Amino acid sequence: MFMSRSIKIFLWSGIGILVALALCLLLLATFDWNRAKPWLSSRVADATGRPFAINGDLSLIWNRSRSNLSGWRRMIPWPLFSARDVTLGNPDWADASPNMAEIGHATFSINPLALLNKKIAVPTLVLDQPNLTLQRAAGGKNNWTLKSGEPSAWQFELGRLALNEGRVRVVDAIKKADITIAINTLDENRQTDGYRTGWKVAGSFDGAKVSGKGKAGPLLALQEQEQPYPIDADLQIGKTEIDVKGTLTKPRSLAAADIRLKLSGASMAHLYPITGILLPETPPFATEGRLQGARSQGGGDWTYQKFSGKVGSSDLAGTLRYESGLGLPRPHLTGTVESRELRFEDLGPLIGADSSGSKARRGAPAGKALPTQAFRTERWTSIDADVEFKGRKIIRGKNLPIDDLVAELHMKDGVLSFTPLNFGVADGNLTSTIKLDGRDEEIKAEMKISARRLKLNELFPTFQAMQASLGEINGDAELSGTGNSVSALLASSNGEVKMLIDQGTISKLLLEQIGLNVGSVVLIELFGDRQVRLNCLAGDFAVTNGLMQARTFVLDTEEAVLPITGNIDLAKEQLDLTIRPQSKGLRLVSLRTPLYVTGSFKKPAINVDKGVLAAKAGSAVALSIFAPVATALLPLINAGEARDSGCSRLLTEAKKNPVAPPPGKSYRNQSKPAQGKKAG
Repeated sequence: MFMSRSIKIFLWSGIGILVALALCLLLLATFDWNRAKPWLSSRVADATGRPFAINGDLSLIWNRSRSNLSGWRRMIPWPLFSARDVTLGNPDWADASPNMAEIGHATFSINPLALLNKKIAVPTLVLDQPNLTLQRAAGGKNNWTLKSGEPSAWQFELGRLALNEGRVRVVDAIKKADITIAINTLDENRQTDGYRTGWKVAGSFDGAKVSGKGKAGPLLALQEQEQPYPIDADLQIGKTEIDVKGTLTKPRSLAAADIRLKLSGASMAHLYPITGILLPETPPFATEGRLQGARSQGGGDWTYQKFSGKVGSSDLAGTLRYESGLGLPRPHLTGTVESRELRFEDLGPLIGADSSGSKARRGAPAGKALPTQAFRTERWTSIDADVEFKGRKIIRGKNLPIDDLVAELHMKDGVLSFTPLNFGVADGNLTSTIKLDGRDEEIKAEMKISARRLKLNELFPTFQAMQASLGEINGDAELSGTGNSVSALLASSNGEVKMLIDQGTISKLLLEQIGLNVGSVVLIELFGDRQVRLNCLAGDFAVTNGLMQARTFVLDTEEAVLPITGNIDLAKEQLDLTIRPQSKGLRLVSLRTPLYVTGSFKKPAINVDKGVLAAKAGSAVALSIFAPVATALLPLINAGEARDSGCSRLLTEAKKNPVAPPPGKSYRNQSKPAQGKKAG
């Protein structure tokens, strides 16, 4: 039976195709692929705009071991390429390494069937000793942005990437970073909980040493995907330690994160180069909480939820939210932070009361009592903030009467405000509002401080003579100034300070000691102290360019009046006050003489007028020769007079609200300050 002509044509065509395919396979199997290296290098160099070379052997073998396939597809041999010593060059400006990429040995297979659909499908790519150097210059240009050409009709698909002894070096002039990451694909028996890659890191970041290690999911999963990507990392940057464990979604774009975050370090301020979030100087800290959030167009929304930890020896807990992106001129930090037991020494750096050790490191003058540490205003415009802080119980020394703290911190466009900053002091309240404008070279400050119902006996807890005293101190101050530290602000301050005590009692021994009434002091020491009714204590100070001048400062009791004159120099931290005791009754053996309060804030001194004291003592000696003993005591007897300091007038003045000129202005270059309205 003869075959038809069409069947013969079809049969011979099929045989021809099979023969051609066999010849192609034979050619591929026997072809010396090293002869194709110049052509391949030229094509890749044209596509990337970088020098490319396969310096070692390039070969091809056929492999039919495809465990992920079934049926007849598994019988089809797949080409398996092997290339040794592969390099991709750097642009001319990059000096961190001669090449951007260097690969000791690359092995990859290609799905031949996918070629029919114009797809280069690489099921597995294995890289041995790959070295990748990524560099960014100070101007922003980088070496990982390659030449972009016309869109290709071909697609590239990579199924699995395995790295053996891989190394990635990142050199970033903007972040001042030089970091090397060693990467290895984990052995199959170590691939648990989705972790497929192990890594170690070493180098420097912003001048600080960097080290760490961790594990993560498959490297190819770093591409856009919806599945959570596991990560477990332990990093140390300088003295800051970061421990992260959780999942990321779409890791390349940080579309979402849900991780357990632990942070610890020498100061929260050191987190700024890492996070870009401005935080205050603190003692050593450690916190742990849940970080959740997602990136959005131009920014993101991140929440550090229900964190807890320590700052120094104080506990800390709260929730903070960080937002950035379109519609916000700057990132915005909000939240609440609370401490159940806050130690005052841990609070010190936040309010400028830094330790002597910190002052010594900065070279601050040893004799200065007011804080001289400069505020770092150059970072104030990097973030806006609205954060509430509560210190429910302040642990402090016996000489500090501070009980608790409530503060609301607001930062907007370089202006830092505390509205309010409230302390519980001596069973009363010290309330203040503070505004610090850091947009110029020098800070412009405005301060309003109000003291209400401060107990006398609680205000001086270690002063025995005051423990039985009754009465409450109330006061107000309004000041403005310029400078970049607490010391500089007070040294240039202008405004008013007022204080008063209306009714109460005070130690008689204290008054007698102030008045140098020797006989009364001896009797009190023998038979005990008692309390003297306090009519009022009123103070009214004008502050001009850091000089506090006493317009009115007097202590009025049922037995004595103590007018006080002089000034307090906040710039030089010097006292210059004169106390002139005036008795209201008869005092036996009184050496009453003006007292001078001088010296520095750190070492005040109380002195008497030696000339007046010597004259009185000399008169007593001379009279004792010619008269009875009683006569000899006359110069030492203060007959006194029933004087009144005018408490009603003083109290009226003290109750008027203080006023302050704008920052940078003083009373010397403007008219007399207007009197404030009566306080309600």
